[in-house]
Amino acid sequence: MYPRSFNDSNGDGIGDIPGIIEKLDYLKQLGIDIIWLSPVYQSPNDDNGYDISDYQDIMDEFGTMDDWEHLLAEVHKRGMRLVMDLVVNHTSDEHAWFVESRKSKDNPYRDYYIWRAPKEDGSEPNNWASSFSGSAWQYDDMTGEYYLHLFSKKQPDLNWENPTVREEVYNMMRWWLDKGIDGFRMDVINFISKHPDLPDGKIKEGKKHASGSAYFRNGPRIHEFLQEMNEKALDDYDVMTVGEMPGVTPDWAQEYTDPKNNELNMVFQFEHVDLDSGSGGKWDLRQLQLTDLKENLSKWQYALQDVGWNSLYMNNHDQPRMVSRFGNDGQYREKSAKMLATLLHMMKGTPYIYQGEEFGMTNVQFEDIHDYRDIETLNMYKEKREEGVPHEEIMQSIYVKGRDNARTPVQWNDREHAGFTTGTPWIRVNPNYREINAEAALNDPQSIFHYYRQLIDIRRREDVVVYGDYELLMADDEEVFAYTRTLNEATLLVICNFYDGAPTFKLPKTLHDHKKHLLITNDEIGDELSEELTLRPYEARVYKLTR
Repeated sequence: MYPRSFNDSNGDGIGDIPGIIEKLDYLKQLGIDIIWLSPVYQSPNDDNGYDISDYQDIMDEFGTMDDWEHLLAEVHKRGMRLVMDLVVNHTSDEHAWFVESRKSKDNPYRDYYIWRAPKEDGSEPNNWASSFSGSAWQYDDMTGEYYLHLFSKKQPDLNWENPTVREEVYNMMRWWLDKGIDGFRMDVINFISKHPDLPDGKIKEGKKHASGSAYFRNGPRIHEFLQEMNEKALDDYDVMTVGEMPGVTPDWAQEYTDPKNNELNMVFQFEHVDLDSGSGGKWDLRQLQLTDLKENLSKWQYALQDVGWNSLYMNNHDQPRMVSRFGNDGQYREKSAKMLATLLHMMKGTPYIYQGEEFGMTNVQFEDIHDYRDIETLNMYKEKREEGVPHEEIMQSIYVKGRDNARTPVQWNDREHAGFTTGTPWIRVNPNYREINAEAALNDPQSIFHYYRQLIDIRRREDVVVYGDYELLMADDEEVFAYTRTLNEATLLVICNFYDGAPTFKLPKTLHDHKKHLLITNDEIGDELSEELTLRPYEARVYKLTR
């Protein structure tokens, strides 16, 4: 959940904790078990709350600690759980630790962060790029040294080599756990261990800075740090942990989530949401090939079949809207949204539903760059304009990949500002809210919302969805994504037409003699399953097969 855009209770245009409480019955009706709350801690909001200035206080815009404690109680009263965002790769530069750290080279807090002297020519200690454009180093006049920031210059990286830093983090985690939270989603947690030498990266042609990811993703002490975190902060509590891990591989994910290693319960990985990026990175748009998506999702299904656990998602607060990116947000918006949900929810792993996904919210296209709020988007725009790239060309990339696509306010109804606020929203509402909103979805028994409820119910009823082995069918087909899940004598058959054509699905001969029961479909069809069938645009079917 992204609180800033969820629901505003007091008319200041910013979503808040009391606003979340107002919508808990809606979330309960949807059928979710766990709410993951993006950061609500005290923050100057350079990166929308992911720059934390006080880990043990609530951002004024979101409410008070009393409000938060009320939220936790109301979540638990409804039989749901609350997972907090843990952002400990970096803090805000306004955190008390960093304020002290920059005062002098011998300050007790100096070693809480990663400081380095300039090179002889005064330049940065290495050539690493920030994820938000430009150098990953910021010069500080007060002591004449640079500090590392893998993200915004207002997000200095913590020095996890310092055992005192680690103990501070574990103390903070225990403080929240003692309040009764049910776990942590750990932001870029595989970045916390850096190669001690901080070597230069390889600069690509035409770039000013290099990716340093080889020296901080899955770094040399990452397993040690995660195991220590469990030992000192997590092991005494019945909680869930999920690690956001850019660049993680299936082999790494097995290690991170293997119970015997005592590190994480599951991972967030990003390979499938990078398949429509060209060699130039995120903003370099390329057409997604379905065979690439099938190969990638299947790779993860197979790799974590016996050991490990994966997160299932196609959008979140950092990714554009699923139905716009992977489906058809025009004529087939509802049908393609249901198809994509079917594809994900029947796989092995834990499905994550991002606010508004459950009724088919879409990407937004603001013509004016000043209507955008995301620091990554604004920095990229500025950098590209300085390079001479036309406004229109940059905006096309933003329309497809910008993070603000996911951050426009939740569209609750067709009234002013989509019912999100009685004031002026912090970011403009998507203009299509009059047609696409939660109220309309709740009142339509055939809506995406009620389809999600059915999918969630199937996961709860059918053990094969949770535990069954995965097998991809028709691997080379460019239109159909089909697979089976098998547990003992039960087989789940999932058939998804990814586009608006009419491809043919052929039932494998090994399944011909099975009894076939239709569990769910997004189309008007009978219960029958022939050995060969022609699919309709964006059609999805799930059958339970038994001998």
